[in-house]
Amino acid sequence: MRANMNLQENQTDSARKSDPKPPLYIWIGGVAVRSLFLMVLTILTARVASPQIERLTSLYETPGDLIRVLMGLGVCAWFIVNLFILPKDAGAYRTWMYLGIAILPLSVLCAFVVW
Repeated sequence: MRANMNLQENQTDSARKSDPKPPLYIWIGGVAVRSLFLMVLTILTARVASPQIERLTSLYETPGDLIRVLMGLGVCAWFIVNLFILPKDAGAYRTWMYLGIAILPLSVLCAFVVW
């Protein structure tokens, strides 16, 4: 029984140690694309969630605007928090780098159209 537990612990330790760190260019590319994507989403959400009328005091007159602004504030806060939480595995950086080639221009185009 004890030998079985040691075997499981060794397998768990080797699984953790077998995940190599990504090369520097993949790490930088993944972090850059992910950060830019989250910033574009934050800006896009802030623009869409802004009140229809210019004055902030008018939020209390229309409950729909108040709900939209509060939800937008929550989503923007969630994006900003996730901006500082980096992925834990090497595959995530690689995925962000490759996926960012398609997603980043699309998100910038979407932000341009909404603006």
